[in-house]
Parts: sequence; structure tokens; C-alpha cells
Amino acid sequence: MRKLMVVAAGTVLLASHQVHADVVGLGANVSYWDSGLSGQAASGNDLVDVENDLNLESDSNANTSLYLEHPIPVLPNVRLNYTLIQLDGRGSLSADFDGIDIGGVGGADVRSELDLEQLDLTLYYEVLDNWVNLDLGITARDLSGELLVQQVAGTGVSETEIDAVIPMGYLAARFDLPFSGVSVGAEGNIISYDGDSVHDFNAYGQYEIAVLQFRAGYRNMAIDYEDGGDRLDVELDGPFFSAGVVF
Repeated sequence: MRKLMVVAAGTVLLASHQVHADVVGLGANVSYWDSGLSGQAASGNDLVDVENDLNLESDSNANTSLYLEHPIPVLPNVRLNYTLIQLDGRGSLSADFDGIDIGGVGGADVRSELDLEQLDLTLYYEVLDNWVNLDLGITARDLSGELLVQQVAGTGVSETEIDAVIPMGYLAARFDLPFSGVSVGAEGNIISYDGDSVHDFNAYGQYEIAVLQFRAGYRNMAIDYEDGGDRLDVELDGPFFSAGVVF
């Protein structure tokens, strides 16, 4: 992890001496992400499939971002991004899980809730700024997640939690097409170390008119992270649409 952060920091510092914004830029957007879920959660040696056993489905989904770009070469540009995903469902356990006894071969019906919350602070530099736009930087992601599983006909309750601040590399690219206001792009964050890994990628088409900006695309996020005896290994993906303003 240290080597990755040193390389990322060196790259963005080098970029800062090459390209920077000519004027101050400010933008914000909100988006809707229709995400599906797959993967597993573990507490100690107990394992549960969050899709097939718990039947978790999206309940609410909030995504907002804000960025500031400026013409000062040495200082990085700043982006904040917030994502909140709340899922719930009713399923059935086929094996004991973290104190929930299935009570024989019939299994145990359970109600479940999964909350995932993340706040990203990204510091980045513009490496290219013409019809091809390229940004490089580093992200600090404050990630928290909680899986609550409650037995329907019983008193068994399980709580699986993760809570960490994760450093990640950041890359964004956008290509302006020869049509006024139309472009395509992709951006993402990634880190992998000591058996844990997190990535968050999206690809999109964009249209701008005056100060309004619209995007439609596809986002994929995967978390494989262990915190003490609790582990979350899940993947969320699906289409998204965003609307925002740029100045």
C-alpha cells in the first residue's frame, strides 16, 4: 500500500507542474444508481450469501458530488463524493450464522438490512485539458457498512460491521466528441493490499448545455474488506443517471 501511495503521489505532483485549469471551475451533481447486489458477508467462520440467502434488494440510493478546480499549479483540485446505499430483504438461512440457529433442516426465515456509506475526498491534477481530458490523483474513502440479520420466528440477531478510511488511486478520462456539448468518459478508484481490495468504476456519456450537465452510464463497485472478525465481500453494479450544474 505504501508503494502505491508513493507512486500515486509522485505522479500527481509531477502532473501539477505540467497542466492546470486556466480559470476557477465549480460543479455539483446528484445521481440515481439502479444497483444490483451480489456477494457474501462473514462473521468469524460463519458465511452468508447476501443475494441468495438474504434476498437483499435496493431500498434507497443517494449519490452526490462536488468539485472545485483552480488555476494554482502547485495545489491540487478537490472533489467530494458521497454515496449511501440501503438494502433490505427477507430470506432464509440454510446454516447457522453468527448466533442465529436454523433449528434443524428446515432453515430459519430472516429479515435483513445492509447499509453502505462512503465519503470520498479526492485530490487530483489535470494532466490533459483539451478535447482529451485526463485527471490523476489520490482518494481517501471513509467507508462504513453494517449488515443486520434478524430471525423472524426467534430472538437471534447478527450484526456484521466494517469501518475504515481507505487510500485509493484516482483516474478520470473524458473525450469531447465533435458535437456541441457531447462527450464520453470513465473514472474510477482502486486499491488492493494485504488480501483486501476496493474498486469503484463508471463509464458514461455526457451532454452539456449552458450550465447544465447530464450523464448516463454504468457503475461497478466491489468491496472485499475485513475488519476484525467481520468481512464484507460484495459487488454492486447497474446503470446510473445524473444531473448537475457546472460554472
